[in-house]
Amino acid sequence: MNTCTDRHLVLVGMMGAGKSSVGRVLARRLDRELFDSDEMIEARAGRTVREIWRDEGEPVFRQLETDVLGDAIAAEEPSIIAAAGGVVLSDENREVLKGSGAHVVWLLADVDLLLERVRNGMHRPLLDDDPEGTLRRMYEERSALYQDVADAIVSVDNRSVHDVAGAVLRCAG
Repeated sequence: MNTCTDRHLVLVGMMGAGKSSVGRVLARRLDRELFDSDEMIEARAGRTVREIWRDEGEPVFRQLETDVLGDAIAAEEPSIIAAAGGVVLSDENREVLKGSGAHVVWLLADVDLLLERVRNGMHRPLLDDDPEGTLRRMYEERSALYQDVADAIVSVDNRSVHDVAGAVLRCAG
């Protein structure tokens, strides 16, 4: 069985790890639909991630995160899913990821690289007050959760988006 053609391919990891960028490359290479959690949340809510956090708070955002993950996993045709960074915080989401039959790949990045990539990200409300401290704390809190759901781990450090996509395909095929 070729997992690249028979199953969803889900990318998980911290904000700034490149899930959306790598997801776009994989979707083109495999001729699949890309489900990007943040884009799906914004489309469903009719507002940006920042506006959802500001107006309705984290619990509403997290529920939307769960809803769009469920919708993407439920799609009949195998797709590429760029999951939101915090998707692993929910027990329900981790169970969905582990029980879905999807191939889950953790895009692992050094915290300094993540910080460099997200420093100017206006749509990242979690990083408003203390970007470095928050990102380091999130990394510590989430690493074991990413590892728990991952079928494979691909380092993104010192690699181009195309190199990372190739590594994902090698470990998924």
